[in-house]
Amino acid sequence: MSKPILEMRSITKTFPGVKALSDVNLMVQPGEIHAICGENGAGKSTLMKVLSGVHPHGSYEGEIFFEGEPCEFKDIKSSERRGIVIIHQELALVPYLSIAENIFLGNEHASGGVINWNETITHATALLARVGLPENPQTRVADIGVGKQQLVEIAKALSKEVKLLILDEPTAALNDEDSGKLLDLILGLKSHGVTSIIISHKLNEITRIADSITILRDGRTIETLSVGGEPISEERIIRGMVGRDLEHRFPDRTPDIGEVVFAIEDWTVHHPIDQHRKVVDGVSINVRRGEIVGLAGLMGAGRTELAMSVFGRSYGRGISGKVVKDGKEIRVRSVSEAIGHGIAYATEDRKHYGLNLLENITRNISLAALGKVSRRFLVNDHEEAVVAERFRKSMSIKTPSVREGVGKLSGGNQQKVVLSKWIFADPDVLILDEPTRGIDVGAKYEIYTVINSLAAQGKAIVVISSELPELLGLCDRIYALSEGRLTGEVPRGDATQETLMRYMMKSGD
Repeated sequence: MSKPILEMRSITKTFPGVKALSDVNLMVQPGEIHAICGENGAGKSTLMKVLSGVHPHGSYEGEIFFEGEPCEFKDIKSSERRGIVIIHQELALVPYLSIAENIFLGNEHASGGVINWNETITHATALLARVGLPENPQTRVADIGVGKQQLVEIAKALSKEVKLLILDEPTAALNDEDSGKLLDLILGLKSHGVTSIIISHKLNEITRIADSITILRDGRTIETLSVGGEPISEERIIRGMVGRDLEHRFPDRTPDIGEVVFAIEDWTVHHPIDQHRKVVDGVSINVRRGEIVGLAGLMGAGRTELAMSVFGRSYGRGISGKVVKDGKEIRVRSVSEAIGHGIAYATEDRKHYGLNLLENITRNISLAALGKVSRRFLVNDHEEAVVAERFRKSMSIKTPSVREGVGKLSGGNQQKVVLSKWIFADPDVLILDEPTRGIDVGAKYEIYTVINSLAAQGKAIVVISSELPELLGLCDRIYALSEGRLTGEVPRGDATQETLMRYMMKSGD
């Protein structure tokens, strides 16, 4: 066996009150795709931040060897100079700069402080061709989709002569088609000698492309699996991640479905900038008491736009149609009106819209229902903390204290805080937009259990998900959207991935 390109030995990283990594070891061979798996809070992202210099040398214990040489990275720049480039789950692109400007940001083609734009555009065009993105390099990043933005990030990494590419949840925000293209690109980079480390909760993707799999649990190395002749099953990986077998991915549930409690009728929404363009076109759906209804659709189908526009007109212009609750038409012209009518929306973008990252866990959980912990406009801090502590235990939020800043939590634990906030608000209708995005299989089961419990309480629940197996395993009925229009409604007994994909790809005409 050749010498490893990377060795991380006995890495220990401690934050105030939490040991995030404890004596972790990682060995990566040159030219391989090495996956890192583990539950939320297992230490995956922290380990990669140590490697890439986000957590600088001196802030952790242990040793890093790259290409056989000891490394002491003081920042990201120093790791990039060695050819180690990390692409974080939250993309670090500037939306109002062009693709070319983003690719070379901080690494400009310049002389004497003057950028050579011809050279910049030429080089950017070549890099975009290499990652299979046929876009004009002068297009603004804000004007391309998330899947294409991921390719821009990879082009940016290639511009730095990358030797080791680290991808943290690269397909979390992508649909199946874009995910497949990205995985094919990673395999293509491997054929050109680029070594990759990939963190992902999508185990089907891991088993498809990984050569080796290192499993972390509770900040420790559990094992490294070599994908040799015999393929490694998802169940085998799960057993290492959670320390036990998950016999069923979805908890058992016997639905108790009542009358229609919530309906949207002939709902139409225009794009906030291009007001001639309909992003939701005449959609009518309903949800019964105790029912879990799914919304399926490819990226751009209008699922999130529908949810946000219903939730206090948080998205769009020229909105028309009816919202009916308990048989009566209601007005939802603002978020406060929507909440007042017992409607909650857990956003897919928790960092921008779901949480106040500057506040602690306690304040985030109470945020949508401050009146329940207030007297005469004064918040009862003790009562608020008691509520937060109750959710910390019931939702298994991994944190030493509910006074901890929510921005310090892993993505999965942040999502649990978002759900706790809306459960505390005690809505009648709960719209969950990608509720398990970026969450490991063990935590997903916990979230599914919570959703089932809410349905059993008589809540009407809408689940938006890009993962068809999730919709099939969770929902009683599934609506499909395509190009902003409703193209199908499928009961649980008739629902298959093939049926849903047929509706999702159907023209809205």
